[in-house]
Amino acid sequence: MTSPLHTAGPAGYGIDVARAQRHRVLRNTYWLLALSLLPTVLGAWIGVQTGITQALRGGLGLMVFMGGAFAFIFAIEKTKNSAAGVPVLLGFTFFMGLMLSRLIAAVLGFKNGPELVMTAFGGTAGVFLVMASLATVIKRDLSGLGKWLFVGALVLMVGAVVNVFVGSTAGMLAISVAAIGIFSAYMLYDLKQILDGGETNYISATLALYLDLFNVFQSLLALLGIMGGERE
Repeated sequence: MTSPLHTAGPAGYGIDVARAQRHRVLRNTYWLLALSLLPTVLGAWIGVQTGITQALRGGLGLMVFMGGAFAFIFAIEKTKNSAAGVPVLLGFTFFMGLMLSRLIAAVLGFKNGPELVMTAFGGTAGVFLVMASLATVIKRDLSGLGKWLFVGALVLMVGAVVNVFVGSTAGMLAISVAAIGIFSAYMLYDLKQILDGGETNYISATLALYLDLFNVFQSLLALLGIMGGERE
C-alpha cells in the first residue's frame, strides 16, 4: 500500500517549483521594468534638450513612431530567449522616451509644466500600485479579458490615428481618458498573467507592463496638459 505522504510529496514539490518559477519571473520583470525606465528618461531628456523630435509632426511623426515601435517589438519577440533580448528591450525604451519628448516639451512649456509632469508620474505609479495589489487578491481567472482589451486597444489606436489628422482637442481628451482606462485594465491583466503562470518569459512580461505604463503616463500627461496647463 502506498503511503499518502509518499504520493503527496512529488505533487507538493511540483506546486512549490511552479510557485517559485512564477515569483522568479515576477521579480525579474520588476527589476527589468525599473531598469527600462532609465533609458526612457534619458531618451526623453535628450529629445527635450535637442528638440530632435519637434519636426515629427502629423503623419510623419505617426509613421516614425509606429514603424519604429513595431520594428522594436518584433525584434524583442525574436530575441527574448537570447542574451540580446535585454539590450534590444532597453533600446526600445530609449526610443519610446525619445518619442515621448515632444509631448513632455509641450507640457513643460506651461507655467506649471514641471508639476504636471510629476503629477502624471505620480498618478501612473499610483495606478500601477493599485493594479499590482488587485492582481494579488483577485482569484478569478482574467485570461478571457485579454481579447476584449485587445479590441479596445485597436479601436483606440484607430481613433488616435484619425485624430492626428483631425486635430480635435475633444477627441484628444476622449482618447486620453479611454487609454487610461484600457491600459490600466491591461496592467491588471498582464500582472495577473504573470502571477497565474500564463507568462513565463520576463522580457515579454516587462514589454507588456512597460507599454501599459507608457500609455497610462502619456495619456495622463496629455490630459493634464489640456485640462490644467497654465500659460505664462
